[in-house]
Amino acid sequence: MTINWQQLFAERTARMQASDIREILKVIAQPDIISLAGGLPAPELFPVDHFRRAFEWVWETNGQAALQYSITEGYPPLRQFLAARMARTFGIRTTAEEILITNGSQQGLDLLGKIFLDPGDKVALERPSYLGAIQAFDQYQAEYAIVPMDEDGMQTEALEELLQRETRVKLIYAVPNFQNPSGRTMSLERRQHLVRLSAKFGVPVVEDDPYGELRYEGEPLPSLKSLDTAGSVIYLGTFSKILAPGFRLGWVVASGAAYEQLVLAKQPTDLQTATASQMAFYEVCKDGFVDQHVERIKEVYGERRLTMLRAMQTYFPEGVRWSNAQGGLFFWVMLPEHIDARELLVDAIKEKVAFVAGQAFHADGSGRNTMRLNFSNATPEKLEEAIKRLGRTIERRVGVTNVVRG
Repeated sequence: MTINWQQLFAERTARMQASDIREILKVIAQPDIISLAGGLPAPELFPVDHFRRAFEWVWETNGQAALQYSITEGYPPLRQFLAARMARTFGIRTTAEEILITNGSQQGLDLLGKIFLDPGDKVALERPSYLGAIQAFDQYQAEYAIVPMDEDGMQTEALEELLQRETRVKLIYAVPNFQNPSGRTMSLERRQHLVRLSAKFGVPVVEDDPYGELRYEGEPLPSLKSLDTAGSVIYLGTFSKILAPGFRLGWVVASGAAYEQLVLAKQPTDLQTATASQMAFYEVCKDGFVDQHVERIKEVYGERRLTMLRAMQTYFPEGVRWSNAQGGLFFWVMLPEHIDARELLVDAIKEKVAFVAGQAFHADGSGRNTMRLNFSNATPEKLEEAIKRLGRTIERRVGVTNVVRG
């Protein structure tokens, strides 16, 4: 008898789908395609030698402990370092006892879904929002309460109206700094309003902050967590965008019962994050190298951002708009409404350039005419050439659409 696997799978698996981004990365593996698709850091900036020396230090000084099981919460010196650095860099007052080390901030999202969401519970999130968060919450059969955005980020007035009428909102998810995918940054006034709303309605905010240090112009704004006096903001951080994504090392800042439940949720998932990796990261970071490295990254990415911005101004046809990304890794492009970005992607790949169509970032299925462009992973020369090719592709699609529609 042949097993009917589909009949045996749990109901929640019905909403598990492959990531558009991961699928595109498979398609564009050819070396002649210029990819603007993934949110990939520049590999030439990875501190390979620093990690090599750090692992040598780990093996020579504490190799047995590095290869042994350890506590779920994470390597204590690393958690102490993170608490001190977040206070210095983001104004977040916390302790090592409120920090849980995770396998990337993506695991943090999964753990939050696990402890907060029952089938049918709602997550309030921005339109558009981070695809990885939508996928994580989908696993727990969440529904979504969509909050519109503008250039100042989540429209918190609309969120307040939503919270007044919706009874099953369990989480508010936000990326306030250089949001993925839109590149937008939430204004100070809205940050303050969001934190007040969280306390007023008793709904925790998940502040996902992978890009907060990657600002290329403008003044830094306080994190949501630094504005939080009620303990209602849960903060997600990661080393992926500033040191090395391949290690999958992130952290969650939470307090009280939320922290305790996160630890309990992580234990059956993986017991702990790899001890040796945590020890090596601490060795790399402890003497100030990470601050120096972030400055180097900002210099390189800042130049690439300006290259893409100028190229879009030069090569994109009239009617194409984009967000004002003062930091992060992405520009968010809004095409004329009659253009479907997924159809445009097919044409673009023929021109040997790729991007991510924006519809995947919309929990309500909207955003057909949007796309996300990454500027961190390609050289300035390749970025300009990619935008030139993409501009030609958009012009052709505009012409074809106009002919078809009269």
